[in-house]
Order: sequence, then structure tokens, then C-alpha cells
Amino acid sequence: MFRSVIFKRDARSGYIKRFSAKQIAAQAGVGLATVDRVLNDRGNVHRLTVQKVTKAIEELESQYQLSLMRGRTFYFDLLMDTPSRFSQQVKDAFLWVLPQMSPYKIRVRFRFFERISAFDMVEEVMKTTARQCHGLVLKAPNLPEVSRAVNAVSEQLPIVTLVTDIPDSKRLAYIGMNNHSAGQTAAYLLAQWLPVSESRILCPLSDHTFHGEEERLAGFLSVLARYPYLSVIDASGGKGLPLDTERRIKDCIESDNAVSGVYSIGGGNRAILRAFEALGRENPVFIAHDMDDENRDLLNQFKIHAVIDHKLRDDARAALQFLLNHYRRTPLINGYQSSINVVTPFSQSLR
Repeated sequence: MFRSVIFKRDARSGYIKRFSAKQIAAQAGVGLATVDRVLNDRGNVHRLTVQKVTKAIEELESQYQLSLMRGRTFYFDLLMDTPSRFSQQVKDAFLWVLPQMSPYKIRVRFRFFERISAFDMVEEVMKTTARQCHGLVLKAPNLPEVSRAVNAVSEQLPIVTLVTDIPDSKRLAYIGMNNHSAGQTAAYLLAQWLPVSESRILCPLSDHTFHGEEERLAGFLSVLARYPYLSVIDASGGKGLPLDTERRIKDCIESDNAVSGVYSIGGGNRAILRAFEALGRENPVFIAHDMDDENRDLLNQFKIHAVIDHKLRDDARAALQFLLNHYRRTPLINGYQSSINVVTPFSQSLR
């Protein structure tokens, strides 16, 4: 068996057991005698040749690790508290990315809930450890009990939060856009499009317990403070679900004729517009989030003015890469954040 100070120095002596001198010579494009001199530190070998042999061994090791990955299947769960229109969008993004993750064998299991209590969400998070699961992608409310559940489960497997964060938990990473900046962008657009006169803007959140939505609202209010003639009405509580959202919007605008703008933070946009129509009101200047089928259709009909979007496929890929990195299967991603894109009715992607 060959020995070498090269491998003693970087603790890689196991490589010699895996690869024969013939394999190393073929990978490096040098002769067997040269490999023998390098591995046994016999001298009389040019420095560049030593580097070539060392690099060849590193390449063989990388390929060996890839072959090991092909034999292992990773099971990742995607657990979300969200309306079905958004969960379908996220599911499509993950299914689009999965075939591109070769050579990894990844199976994603989808666990989606439109209505789920905090207690049941905690139960869903905790039961992840009872499944054959290697990682969890989570969209859940930012509540103390959910955070504690994340902390408990993260002792056994990695967790990343998607779209909305649980910042005080031990999650591995947050995957999504800067929601504070997204809210600032929405405020800037509405201030340009609304008349310079006193008017009010509806801000429907699906639920104040989602950190991402709270961040959007905070960013929105920070910019809107520059425009004292614009004020905000909190129209939260519809969970982004059609009937609940329509009912909530009607309650807010029925006796208020000054509402002329909407920043839809939590979704349910067709229901919001139905509420305006049912009360005989003109469509407001309308900013929405996410390029789902509903928003694409409303944009094409010029019923909403712009959609703040981010690339869910990029988010899906980043989430999987963070989980794989936990198992040392991919390089660490530094500073990932989704780009913020403003889509109008004239964007080519709509047609």
C-alpha cells in the first residue's frame, strides 16, 4: 500500500485505499512510476506534476462521492399553512426543480393545509421526526409554540422556512424574498398611481401571525409615512380564502367612500374585487403578490395594476440545496435571497 506525506498532511490517506495507482495515473495523465514517486515522496518530481497527481486524486474522490449519492434517497417534507392556489404554485415549482437535482435522488412529500390551528401545526411539525424524513421545508405562523416545535425537531433534522420566517427558531435558513422591501415597493407604486388627495388604502393580511406578511406591512407603512394624505385600513383576517376575504372587505369599505387603493398582502384578490363590485364601487388601484393563475388572469383583464413576484423555482432549488448541504452533499449557499420582480399587464411572461 502506498503512503505519502501528501495524504498525511491533509488527512486523506483513505483515498489510497479507494483508488489504485493505475487509476490515479490514468486520471492525472502521467506514468505509474511518477505516481509511485509522488505517493511515496521519493523526490525528483516537478512541483507541477505533484499538483497534477494531487488534483487527480481529488477529482477521483469527488466522483466517488457522487456515486455514493446515487445510491441514497433523501426524503424531504414540505409542510405549509396556505390557500390551495399558492400551495399548488409551490408544488409546481418543486416538481419542476427536482429533475434538475441530479445526481441526488430526492423525494418531496407535500403536506398542505388551508385551515389549521396552531395546535395542529405544532403536531404536524413534531410528527415529522416519526416519518422517514431527512429535512423539512416549512411555511407556518410565527408563534412561540411553533418556534418551540421547530427547535425540538431541528435537533434531529434540518428545517428551512419558506416565504415567511420564524426568525427566533433554530431553523437552518429562511428561503424567500425580503418582505420588508417588497412592502416598500408596493407603497412606492401606489403613491405614484393614486391621486394627490386624501384617500385610504386597504391592506388585507391573511393573518398577522405570519412574519412575512407583518414584514410586508411594516415596509409598506414606512414608505407611506412620506405621503400624509394616504392612510391605511387593516382588512386582515380572511386567511386569503375567498368567502372569508370577501366578507371582510365588504365590512371595511361599505361605509367608507374614500378607499381607492388596495395592497393585497395575503391574497384572495378575486374575492376582494367581488366585494367592490357587489357594493357598486369602482375598481381600486391594486397591488398584489405572486404570479399564480388568478393574478395572471386579473392582470390580463387590467383589474389589478401590478404583481410583486419572486421566482419560486429559485426558492425551491435553494431550499433543497440548503437541506442537502446539511448532509455535506452540496456547497453552502451564502446570502441567498429571492429577487423582487414587479409584473404589469404588459409583461411578456403573461401572454
